[in-house]
Amino acid sequence: MSGLMALLDDVAGLAKVAAASIDDVAGQAAKAGSKAAGAVIDDAAVTPKYMQGFAPARELPIVWRIARGSLINKLVFLLPAGLALSAFAPWLIPPLLMLGGAYLCFEGAEKIAHALGFGKGHGGPDGSHAEVDATHLEETKVAGAIKTDFILSAEIMTIALAAIPESNFWMEAATLALVAVGITALVYGAVGLIVKADDVGLFMAERGRLGVTRAIGRGIVHAMPTFMKLLMIVGTAAMLWVGGSIILHGLDQMGWSAPYDGIHHVAVAAADGAGEWRGAVEWLVTAGLDGVFGLILGVILIPVGVKIVKPVWTRLMPA
Repeated sequence: MSGLMALLDDVAGLAKVAAASIDDVAGQAAKAGSKAAGAVIDDAAVTPKYMQGFAPARELPIVWRIARGSLINKLVFLLPAGLALSAFAPWLIPPLLMLGGAYLCFEGAEKIAHALGFGKGHGGPDGSHAEVDATHLEETKVAGAIKTDFILSAEIMTIALAAIPESNFWMEAATLALVAVGITALVYGAVGLIVKADDVGLFMAERGRLGVTRAIGRGIVHAMPTFMKLLMIVGTAAMLWVGGSIILHGLDQMGWSAPYDGIHHVAVAAADGAGEWRGAVEWLVTAGLDGVFGLILGVILIPVGVKIVKPVWTRLMPA
């Protein structure tokens, strides 16, 4: 009997350790995922554009295909690469973060340039879209979305990896895997809700039994175009803010602290008279100036991205 009790004690102890480990993984994953908020917002903001031009019945299947490709990107390619970097070349993580930050700045600045009428929009060489059959169009759109997701997922996973405290291999692997699954579910769950919101609104407007239900449905339908534009604006701002912040922190770590310190001093000075809002004002000023820095850097990088990076990436990862 004493042996059985000792065994049960051991099992209970192992269960407590396992539960604590799960809690640690979940907590670290939540913190690491929050660090990648800007890239996550942009991912959710960018993906709905790939749904345009399809019948409503194909929207959710396409979202699922892209989500599945995103999971493969994160779990099959990026997670092992991230763990290998952490184990054998941790010194490479900050430069890679800065490279990803520079890409976010470039993408954000390019979107603003296109919105202002500079550069060509999406489509063929002349900006037009050739007529293609629906199946081929779907394959092309899904491939393009997964390609874009790979870049954003690489940034998300690198930011998450940098935010994970030093621990053993399995803890880091479990945390990164949870970040990958959680963020993919969050992003593409949100995308699914966004792309079907107008259909739900139309259903409510046409078949609602109550006047208020029909009114809410019409409101959703009318609000969605404005919401999509707002989402793109928020996504672009998040790209510039996160990209600029990553670059500034990287420069600070590499010994060039002047830009980071300058923004910090301005933010502290702006928050001095804010009273109980001091923390919020300091954060807003810091994020705003990080975004301005990201925009300036992105504008500088537009020629490099358009003339060199995008052609090379298109050859390496054809749609």
